[in-house]
Amino acid sequence: MNHHLLSPLALVLGLGLASSAGAHVVLEYQVAPADSAYKATFKVGHGCGSAATRQVSVAIPAGVAGARPMPKPGWTVEIQREKLAQPFTSHGRTVTEDVTRITWTARSAADALPSDQYDEFVLVAQLPGRAGPLYWPLSQVCDPGRLDWVEVPKPGQSIADLKSPAAVLEVLPAAGASSHRH
Repeated sequence: MNHHLLSPLALVLGLGLASSAGAHVVLEYQVAPADSAYKATFKVGHGCGSAATRQVSVAIPAGVAGARPMPKPGWTVEIQREKLAQPFTSHGRTVTEDVTRITWTARSAADALPSDQYDEFVLVAQLPGRAGPLYWPLSQVCDPGRLDWVEVPKPGQSIADLKSPAAVLEVLPAAGASSHRH
């Protein structure tokens, strides 16, 4: 596992991304080095109008490996896995499938996230070795209603121009030359 300190430039980049999507579901930490372990904290700041959020589902971007959710009291967690087109070796074993989606669902109406409250949904994963933006599509299901934060900007388009942008992580070039996947 590679651990790297973020540079002041990376922090400034992250603050700029945060201000462009304040009303949407965003990542708490919006920059991270390539090929590192990453804690993805999705900040959900509202429901669907006045409706409470009863489910949050995150699609794991291609190239992100070994995603593991943090459990939430009052919520169940479902982990969807699929076969990999390109298996890889980790800790002496061949990995042939990986997590493609993580879904948290409130156990009851009392456990749902009220629209006027805030909460976080957390997972950890290994980032890919390439730098660039990494988009995390997320669906927020309410009772009633639904918000799909899945839009990705087209070339030349700003994320600020999108109505329902996916959460974005700016993956920076790796600080070291060594590679260690988990």
